[in-house]
Amino acid sequence: MAGTALTIALERCEFLPIGRATDDGSILTLRNLVFEPLCRWREGGVEPGLLTSWTHDEVGRAWRFALRPGAMFHDGKPCVAEDIVAAIRATMDELDLFGMPWPYARYLAGARIEASRGAVLIAAPEPLADLPEVLTEFFVVRAAPDGAAVLGTGPYRVVAHEARRVVELAAVNPAHAPSRLILRAIPNADDRYAALRSGEADVATNLERMHVPARADDDLAWGQAANTLSVMCYLNAAAGTFAAPAARRAINLAVDRRAILDALFGGLGLPANTVVSPFHFGHREAVLPSIPHDPIRARALFAEAGAAPEILLRTPLHMPEHAPEIMRMVAEQLGRVGIAARIETEADRPLYARQVGERRIGDVAMFDSSPHSTFRVLDDKISSRVRGQWWQGHDDPALEPMILAANRTMDDAARAVAYARCLRQLQMNPPWLYLFHPVLRFAARKTVTGVSLDAIGMLRIGA
Repeated sequence: MAGTALTIALERCEFLPIGRATDDGSILTLRNLVFEPLCRWREGGVEPGLLTSWTHDEVGRAWRFALRPGAMFHDGKPCVAEDIVAAIRATMDELDLFGMPWPYARYLAGARIEASRGAVLIAAPEPLADLPEVLTEFFVVRAAPDGAAVLGTGPYRVVAHEARRVVELAAVNPAHAPSRLILRAIPNADDRYAALRSGEADVATNLERMHVPARADDDLAWGQAANTLSVMCYLNAAAGTFAAPAARRAINLAVDRRAILDALFGGLGLPANTVVSPFHFGHREAVLPSIPHDPIRARALFAEAGAAPEILLRTPLHMPEHAPEIMRMVAEQLGRVGIAARIETEADRPLYARQVGERRIGDVAMFDSSPHSTFRVLDDKISSRVRGQWWQGHDDPALEPMILAANRTMDDAARAVAYARCLRQLQMNPPWLYLFHPVLRFAARKTVTGVSLDAIGMLRIGA
């Protein structure tokens, strides 16, 4: 089969229910082949998707989005503005992987969303300058007669699929290359690599997760990309040691990020320096220095903060990768600056996420931050005015006016500068222990062309 179609080995191969949001790179790869996002995210910028253009009032409350002319589902039904309105409403009500609500409904709380003369109108009670970026996570999906949510308007249509195992796709435009794709779910990274080596697959993704990292074989073409994901630790800023800003600065100086990457990830990763990655909106304008590993300064700041004799570190077994091992290294490095740390491990990952959402994090909790939207990270996790689902007590009076100003700046260039001010402030007064942004890897047979990996972990075909 690999000889007649491009066969891709992914960690997962699944069509989620209509309206279900996700940040899983494997699922996003499949989703972007079959469906279209309302708007497209491209490394911090927003481009047209199924919605080709938009206008807004002066303050960003009233928006009008135009639909791509001639948009059509794979069964021949025209895609109309009413389909987009239905998709937005469905996504607003969805839950995440752990059964927790996505924040979309909060962003658009009280908004009027309707179709009018072939366009989509959104009138929100509060200004929302980042609405197009938020809509990059919305897709229009319809169910086929068998009930599977597989009908979209994207470049490939579903020819056949076996739920959660394999999907066969054909290009809507026969001249599009490759004209056929086969996506196979192979959960284990070593098995994906073996399938590539044996010729059962032409491309294998997420090879950074192999138990023994593969060397860059000369007979394969390797690709990699740094990811928008932030591997980080929440700090309990509401009570205890990390209620003191000096202690939050101290832990960021105490931990050697590069040592963690070298020991656990073969050096694959970018050390983090604020709450978002270098690919997020506003990060480039922030021009942030790296955070040094400075145990001497860290010890002095912990003393200034009056740190407790022992702190509690909490970690899941996975998500992020190597979470327990990362936390053990954090504990060892804290010990070197005089801070004793006890580690508590939670085996139930959904329960752990709910505990973090309930602010039951001990002093430090291993987690990750997946939104590729700077607005979303600040709104969901940082702002003490909003106190979103993942906020952990950080309250910086200097920061809040900056966030509000950025949220309401309509000019894109000026808004990037406004968010940059927020990101600089969050380096000076950190709410988290900033760790790193992973680097993801894929490999392909050398005859394969036009395959690349983007910063959200999605494999792009012919892009």
